Amino acid sequence: MAAAAPAAPPAAASAAAASSEAPAATAAGEPDAGHEDHREVRVLQSLRGKICEAKNLLPYLGPNKMRDCFCTINLDQEEVYRTQVVEKSLSPFFSEEFYFEIPRAFQYLSFYVYDKNVLQRDLRIGKVAIKKEDLCNHSGKETWFSLQPVDSNSEVQGKVHLELKLNELITENGTVCQQLVVHIKACHGLPLINGQSCDPYATVSLVGPSRNDQKKTKVKKKTSNPQFNEIFYFEVTRSSSYTRKSQFQVEEEDIEKLEIRIDLWNNGNLVQDIFLGELKVPVNVLRSDSSHQAWYLLQPRDNGNKSSKTDDLGSLRLNICYTEDYVLPSEYYGPLKTLLLKSPDVQPISASAAYIFGEICRDKNDAVLPLVRLLLHHDKLVLFATAVAELDLKDTQDANTIFRGNSLATRCLDEMMKIVGGHYLKVTLKPIIDEICESSKSCEIDPIKLKEGDNVENNKDAPTIRTLTLISKTIQTLGSWGSLSKSKSSFKETFMCEFFKMFQEEGYIIAVKKFLDEISSTETKESSGTSEPVHLKEGEMHKRAQGRTRIGKKNFKKRWFCLTSRELTYHKQPEFIERKDAIYTIPVKNILAVEKLEESSFNKKNMFQVIHTEKPLYVQANNCVEANEWIDVLCRVSRCNQNRLSSYHPSAYINGSWLCCQETSENAVGCKPCTAGVPADIQIDIDEDRETERIYSLFTLSLLKLQKMEEACGTIAVYQGPQKEPDDYSKFVIEDSVTTFKTIQQIKSIIEKLDEPHEKYRKKRSSSAKYGSKENPIGKTS
Repeated sequence: MAAAAPAAPPAAASAAAASSEAPAATAAGEPDAGHEDHREVRVLQSLRGKICEAKNLLPYLGPNKMRDCFCTINLDQEEVYRTQVVEKSLSPFFSEEFYFEIPRAFQYLSFYVYDKNVLQRDLRIGKVAIKKEDLCNHSGKETWFSLQPVDSNSEVQGKVHLELKLNELITENGTVCQQLVVHIKACHGLPLINGQSCDPYATVSLVGPSRNDQKKTKVKKKTSNPQFNEIFYFEVTRSSSYTRKSQFQVEEEDIEKLEIRIDLWNNGNLVQDIFLGELKVPVNVLRSDSSHQAWYLLQPRDNGNKSSKTDDLGSLRLNICYTEDYVLPSEYYGPLKTLLLKSPDVQPISASAAYIFGEICRDKNDAVLPLVRLLLHHDKLVLFATAVAELDLKDTQDANTIFRGNSLATRCLDEMMKIVGGHYLKVTLKPIIDEICESSKSCEIDPIKLKEGDNVENNKDAPTIRTLTLISKTIQTLGSWGSLSKSKSSFKETFMCEFFKMFQEEGYIIAVKKFLDEISSTETKESSGTSEPVHLKEGEMHKRAQGRTRIGKKNFKKRWFCLTSRELTYHKQPEFIERKDAIYTIPVKNILAVEKLEESSFNKKNMFQVIHTEKPLYVQANNCVEANEWIDVLCRVSRCNQNRLSSYHPSAYINGSWLCCQETSENAVGCKPCTAGVPADIQIDIDEDRETERIYSLFTLSLLKLQKMEEACGTIAVYQGPQKEPDDYSKFVIEDSVTTFKTIQQIKSIIEKLDEPHEKYRKKRSSSAKYGSKENPIGKTS
């Protein structure tokens, strides 16, 4: 079951395997329709897209009006992605694609445009904030968004657990009065402040026409999920004309005017406190009941919504694709998988379920990726790609256009090369691409794109992306050098002809042809006996000192981590990797488990632990997405290790005991089962249930087109060919209308059967979370 959003992008299954436990199948085939399945449904979110460019940003007031800009992506207030800085521009061209799994619930997806400042704090120029519920309105298309002003009073996230009660008291002189009891229990999901957990406290006020009584909680140190458990009392005087017509015993005209206001703050110590959000609860919620308890979402301040001129801030062009998949237990997908996997054997191939799927879902990123991954997982991709390629060849009119169009064959080959060839590209190209990105050298040779005052021979300031584009053009042209004439008409861009005059030596042409022959040869090369380790991931994180020496202080230090298929290492700086100068090394074969670490262990968010043959390594990632990615890739690379643990401790061992279970022995068996992994490979990571769910979702979104294709088959079968109005189906490839019609009937029948458990789960999910619960707090839009 999925939201109406495009398909999961490349590597869509990677982080999801670690973030949700996969339910094990207990029976083969499709479950009974009436069977009530209580096993876990995995809810998997992902986001992919592109930060294209900004334009018309506000200039500086001084003589130097240009800005050094970058853009960030935030889940609520947590930054999860940052672009490179584009210098000296009011219309920066970022052109950066992004993809990540979203491991937690969120309310807003925001894009902030910053002005880089070396000496002071970076200046936020403006933002684009999109509610989660509205993301589907922008999926799959590039859109210009106007930048909105950034107001610190509107930058809020998190929720508060609150309980209100009314007590009746008799005073010493015998009069009766009302006492309002406010119990602020806890908060959850408060933002990080400067990358660290905040020091929150709350002010609790009873506000009315003639009163503003305020009280304050204690400050909770270094936590985003503070447990306050503090109770405050406010006296509420009743009217002399009191009657027991309602639980509430205050004059009617005052009931609508009294409210409890909770303000959350971060204690700034020596600097100004930072506003974290507020909520207002009218006291009249106690009209029909003397007790009220609920979770509330924090809201921005009233003045955080004040109007402001937004037209002058500029705009940002984005391409956003958000998906939310509800993956059922495996056996539900059996019939659909079976039908898709039979596709390579269907004659003609255009009548197969996989080909029909590609026909009705034309968007490359939507349809092809889940299909390619599923077929690849079952060793069916080569057969299918061969069959659809032969169909392309059959329909080709001009030899020069073979595999140049956006056909199903070219799309399958493109995605297969991305998945299978990823390691090869990293091994061969990463060092030189790193060198290009770090260099300020320019390769601009297009006269139209030269800046004023620059020339082809002396250009110092062109962006790295343009340099990489020109290198790509050069490699492509070298690859087709044998079929090119030396005239300008052979080149798409005339400036490339002048550039290639320096490559006209026969030695270059022979070397390129030899390289292309070698990589396309089917002959098996003899192995050298040793293989280079696969580079999987690297990045900067904080790790806790492991106390390997008695006097070593167990604090947190920033280190550069690097993971290959052989070992996990960390270094002082990234350049130390090339010198193989690691501070600490953990062989992959020694990893016993990789799990999340509870925030309460060190009052730090986004922590995980690498449990190995020595003491656990505690690591803090920079954000929730990065933590999820590291846990996932470490789990995948170590999942086949011997002696992997079946249980672990979710908290740390501190001061002689485990915080989670209070066991005093450091070698005590874990108190929580380890996360179950999904079958995967370190280079090709495929969650076939999720891919099939994606295909099901796209079929449901394309039912109208599938219906048109079915009608086209009927028309062709009856009238033996297109009629006077062929526009409805001439775009479909239908070689055998009878076989295609039968396949469509099978697809529709399977989709209808899958609709039943999806609809049942949708109803159960919508009714299970009570309004005001932690999962469905008051103030959440639906």
